[in-house]
Amino acid sequence: MGKITVETCEIEGLKIITPTVFGDARGYFMETYHYNDYKEAGIPEIFVQDNQSASKKGVLRGLHFQKEFPQDKLVRVIRGEVFDVAVDLREGSRTFGKWFGVLLSEENKKQFFIPKNFAHGFLVLSDYAEFAYKCTDFYHPNDEGGILYNDPEIGVEWPIPEGMELTLSDKDTKWGGIAAYKAERGIS
Repeated sequence: MGKITVETCEIEGLKIITPTVFGDARGYFMETYHYNDYKEAGIPEIFVQDNQSASKKGVLRGLHFQKEFPQDKLVRVIRGEVFDVAVDLREGSRTFGKWFGVLLSEENKKQFFIPKNFAHGFLVLSDYAEFAYKCTDFYHPNDEGGILYNDPEIGVEWPIPEGMELTLSDKDTKWGGIAAYKAERGIS
């Protein structure tokens, strides 16, 4: 291995990956993904789709998930800085409904592995950010799910600087909280 370091989180399954960066006066080089290295690090998933988005400061996307076609995700920031969040939605998990967040930036070059059955979202902290992620299943538009980003029962501590105005999509303002999610899924 040696090309990546992997940190586990207090929520089982979540992993923060830091690649080895080779830099000199010309710039830098790094491998952003190498199947064998990730497999050796305990991430053997096969990714089938890559996505990229661009957002302005204050954009909050999430908390999203796929209902019947869940995806593992490997996320990173190409440009700028975001606070990235995963919420455990795995039925029976001892950390169900708990969240974990990590700062991802073009400077730290960290990646965040989020297993299936987690809700995912991020807040853009820089003036502009480009966000890229790999998924283990294809996007199914009729399978979208979400949880309200500021559900008090989950209590995500978004690092919203004083004076920052959030920009959310219409659908992201209308999701229910974790209680509605549990009721929909028949989870007690």
